[in-house]
Amino acid sequence: MSDITLHITDREGKQHQVLAPIDMAMNLMEVIRSYELAPEGTIGVCGGMAMCASCQCYITSDHELSAMGDDEDIMLAEAFHVEDNSRLGCQIPITEQLDGLILELAPE
Repeated sequence: MSDITLHITDREGKQHQVLAPIDMAMNLMEVIRSYELAPEGTIGVCGGMAMCASCQCYITSDHELSAMGDDEDIMLAEAFHVEDNSRLGCQIPITEQLDGLILELAPE
């Protein structure tokens, strides 16, 4: 398997099914940007350093994700619209285990 399928709801409520490569060391934020599922300049503002929360998303499927690091935890503690299932897309690497992941982009 070289691609996985992700189910992403954008900030306007539109659902997208996209393919994400597992062999390019990408993260969720980079996949969202590559498919232009958020307007330019509104996601990944910090370049994936867990410093802005612009890539915050709500994970709605039961996939087991990599553990949240301290930087991500601190950023989410300061962000708006945070829910129990909030994660920063830039901190979630694309792996084979994420096939079928369902997520929704948090409001801007």
